[in-house]
Amino acid sequence: MYETLSSFAQTWGLGFFVLMFLVAVAYALWPSNGEKFRAAAHQPLIDKDPSDD
Repeated sequence: MYETLSSFAQTWGLGFFVLMFLVAVAYALWPSNGEKFRAAAHQPLIDKDPSDD
């Protein structure tokens, strides 16, 4: 019983994580997300005075 569950978890777990990785890569490289990621990358460089709030 343990060997069966272990084999199932290894096989389908690997497939699941590969699928999730491909989804994350597709999301990151999707053209419509480019501007959002570009803005997030430049956010630390924006010079904002703390007294402006």
